[in-house]
Amino acid sequence: MADNQITQNKLDDLIEKAISKPLVSHIYTADPSAHVFNGKIYIYPSHDIDAGIPFNDNGDHFGMEDYHVISMETITSEAVDNGVALHVKDVPWAEKQMWAPDATFKNGKYYLVFPARNKEGIFQIGIAISDSPIGPFKAEPLPINGSYSIDPAIFEDEDGSYYTYFGGIWGGQLQKFRNNKYNEINELPKPNEPALGPIVAKMTDDLLQFAEEPKEIKIIDENGELLLEGDNERRFFEASWMHKYNGNYYFSYSTGDTHFICYAIGDNPYGPFTYTGRILNPVIGWTSHHSICEVEGKWYLFYHDSSLSNGVTHLRSIKVAEITYNTDGTINTINPYT
Repeated sequence: MADNQITQNKLDDLIEKAISKPLVSHIYTADPSAHVFNGKIYIYPSHDIDAGIPFNDNGDHFGMEDYHVISMETITSEAVDNGVALHVKDVPWAEKQMWAPDATFKNGKYYLVFPARNKEGIFQIGIAISDSPIGPFKAEPLPINGSYSIDPAIFEDEDGSYYTYFGGIWGGQLQKFRNNKYNEINELPKPNEPALGPIVAKMTDDLLQFAEEPKEIKIIDENGELLLEGDNERRFFEASWMHKYNGNYYFSYSTGDTHFICYAIGDNPYGPFTYTGRILNPVIGWTSHHSICEVEGKWYLFYHDSSLSNGVTHLRSIKVAEITYNTDGTINTINPYT
């Protein structure tokens, strides 16, 4: 549902029929990673600005420079912007494009995990630490050793282990890597070849480094076959997220150019994960990016669209809607507009 694919009348109609309103409207926000810390909801989005760069498939128009933490007392209360938590100028190794972040908590400290382009123009993933969930966060002087690409999501399992999921094709540069090594000549597989999978790595106890070589995740169909690159309504594009429900691991992600949020289920943090269905149908704008968070016994999808900017792709706004499960563990697909 890209902004240049629908008429203004259709756009106005969709905005009117939206199932939820932007949580904040004084700034543009996207890619919301939501968590409950100490009984309060904290959302870690990217902060969209108008970088003055025309739309392109490399994502150069997404010129985000800092992060704001949004907090909510309850799922229905007013969302509060707690100001700048981290700016790119305060990250020694980063040059630009502070894209989708995430956060977690351990031993009295809050950890912000985020991607940015380094001085060579290659995306890597960094860590910043704070005593408060709203920051300010102090960035580590170097990115995580061996990290690459975008959209890190950090997941704490019930045994106390932490895993970071990451990766994104096109502007996210995942197609340039094979076996964790960068080569400029690498490109996407052919349509009839297996699609590139997202990447996962267990974290060290201090959450500052990978504890192992990152591993590619396999997303398979109902017959156990890897999803193909040409299957762009199901294959992984970007926006990794992991949550656990009734003992199963739910890996969810965006299909990018087909604009779905999909999910696949497995029995361990590494997969393989079997494609199961869609969580969210396309939103206004080009991108779709989300998180899933349990709040007071109910589950919620935090997502974004470009309704507040009247369809401008790179100026997005975070939203929230309740998720419901069926008795077999499948998730009912959400239509963002009635």
